[in-house]
Amino acid sequence: MSGMSIDFGDTAFMFGCMTLVQFMTPGLAFFYGGLVRSTNVLTIMLQSFLSLGLVFVLWYIFVFSLAFGKSWNGLIGDPSTFAFFRHVSIQAPLTGNTYGEVVSVPNIPGLLFAGYQGMFAVITPALMTGAFADRFRVGPYLVFKTVWMIVVYGPVAHWVWGGGWMQQWGVWDFAGGIVVHITSGFSALASLVILGSRHVPEEGPESLNQPHSVPLVALGTAMLWFGWFGFNGGSALASNGVAIVASINSQIAGSTGMIGWVVVEALMGKKPGMVGACVGAVAGLATVTPAAGYVQTWAALIIGAVASVVCNACVMLLNKYDMDDALDVWGVHGMGGFTGTVLVGLLADDASCGALPTADAARADCANPETVTRSGKQVFIQLSCAVIAALYSFLVSYALLWMLENSIGIRPRKHEEGNLDMEHHGEEAYVTTPKSKLLQNGFLDSADESEASRGESMPLREQAAPLNVALSAPAPVHTPRTPMFNGSSWARRHTCVHPSTGSNGISSPSVLTSLRTV
Repeated sequence: MSGMSIDFGDTAFMFGCMTLVQFMTPGLAFFYGGLVRSTNVLTIMLQSFLSLGLVFVLWYIFVFSLAFGKSWNGLIGDPSTFAFFRHVSIQAPLTGNTYGEVVSVPNIPGLLFAGYQGMFAVITPALMTGAFADRFRVGPYLVFKTVWMIVVYGPVAHWVWGGGWMQQWGVWDFAGGIVVHITSGFSALASLVILGSRHVPEEGPESLNQPHSVPLVALGTAMLWFGWFGFNGGSALASNGVAIVASINSQIAGSTGMIGWVVVEALMGKKPGMVGACVGAVAGLATVTPAAGYVQTWAALIIGAVASVVCNACVMLLNKYDMDDALDVWGVHGMGGFTGTVLVGLLADDASCGALPTADAARADCANPETVTRSGKQVFIQLSCAVIAALYSFLVSYALLWMLENSIGIRPRKHEEGNLDMEHHGEEAYVTTPKSKLLQNGFLDSADESEASRGESMPLREQAAPLNVALSAPAPVHTPRTPMFNGSSWARRHTCVHPSTGSNGISSPSVLTSLRTV
């Protein structure tokens, strides 16, 4: 179907992709949460989850209009065009020029497109939080996020995707290399300049960069990787070959980035680790994002390999100059998105794929016919737009952060940074309760008698007390205990032998009568 009609296959596909991209933000929370200290895990996870709430509300009210509304001189969209999703149809697609906008998305409901793009908006500011981990109070964070969405994300999304000046110039960004990764990565770099490094705890500087839970990092990576199929594949906005090649390219680049990162670390004398593998996968996925639907599968292999080297080098560069990018946001996302954007001009299909097809179907070996093709001119356009977006994001974010720091203040107090979860949010990620400490033979230690008296457990010798009273005889002698769970019966290990008769005390009729009485 085409025109004003809805294609139910495309609609179902895009609905699934929207849910996958939404799933990425909780995945990011787990990924970042595992990398920080155990006393600050809830703080950084909360920052990601707050994006799910605050940013989507802003998107609904007017930021969607800033990105895709009627263009004001190619700089920003009219905030009233789709305010509160007005003019966003539930039953019909956005066709362009109806209300002055230029975006046209056939075959799926306009509301679905708005919701899908909203998930991109949600995760973008959340990516920044890994850079300034442990250094941002929640109040200033919400203010910064709100203003940043208006003055950075909205305009840049309009420039690239909403009919703005970059799109008119000829830049191509398939799924957010510029809009998502460059804006968040270079804004994160500005935060490092304003906020400085974290305070070193008593345990030493090594504890700052020691992940408290590698399994959480792995879980977050799995959720991000899974969601990236909706992030990149869904950016085709249809269930077609472009969506398939974007998804496969994502898998190839993520896999290559993972292996490449582990190899690079091994060459530097480090042991192959789970954290490095996860970071490498994310670097490959971030770098292929702007190119995923424009390149062949062989190019995705190159992009993943390049990402493992370039992003790793950028991480080490910041470390060399003591810039405390806690979770490598600039190196992985900022420079990953930047590198991938430039590689579009180098690795896209050749010029023959850019012409209109002369047959019923386009060439089978074209990734995305009638779109971008590789050329020196295209490299220049991609590079120029990447640089401009990076500078704009850095400078505007720097100004915003400077004003916040010099007005309401951003950083927590020094003594709070080591335990933000409790100091600022009154919660703990890991709460443990004391448990009884059983000796190997099954009896409680004397220090745990008080716990037993509260009903948590009862020592076996107290359970045997009624039996001893019933016998009215000298204290019973217990036979040597065999190891627990070795096949011996419980009765043989806990029966009593009368010292005078040598008989088994529990077989005495009087004892059985006493037991029945008890």
